[in-house]
Amino acid sequence: MKFAHVTGLAAVVLLAACSSQPAPTSTAAGGTGSSNAIVPGSAEDLATNVGDRVLFDFDKATLRPDAKATLDKQAAWFTSYPRNRAQIAGNTDERGTEEYNLVLGQRRANAARDYLVSKGMAADRIATISYGKDRPVAMGSDEASWAQNRNAITALQ
Repeated sequence: MKFAHVTGLAAVVLLAACSSQPAPTSTAAGGTGSSNAIVPGSAEDLATNVGDRVLFDFDKATLRPDAKATLDKQAAWFTSYPRNRAQIAGNTDERGTEEYNLVLGQRRANAARDYLVSKGMAADRIATISYGKDRPVAMGSDEASWAQNRNAITALQ
């Protein structure tokens, strides 16, 4: 008889534990909610919902139409979050000398910055830097990797 009571009690406890909801967790903004929630105005919001990088053709710093579309979304996003400042990092693929790639990376960062300024973002809210070929996002020595590494990445400063 005792065994039946203990088994019944254990079943009730297990069912109760399964049906309870986890306690809310705090988010970066200090509120409550799921730990997977993207905080509006955050770096994750920019990267996930807007796009934080634009790509360039080989040996070019000219903005492509897809890059301009991403930068248009970035300009609108930064207008919505006027306290956010940007740093745009220009990058290149592994080909070429270190010196040449640093200059090309800077030209790419400047092209993205100049476009954002032309869309109304204040120039003093944007810093630029070139990493040349020192910070690849894709490892490999093939066209697919090189294409991903020819970029300008916008991050919150």
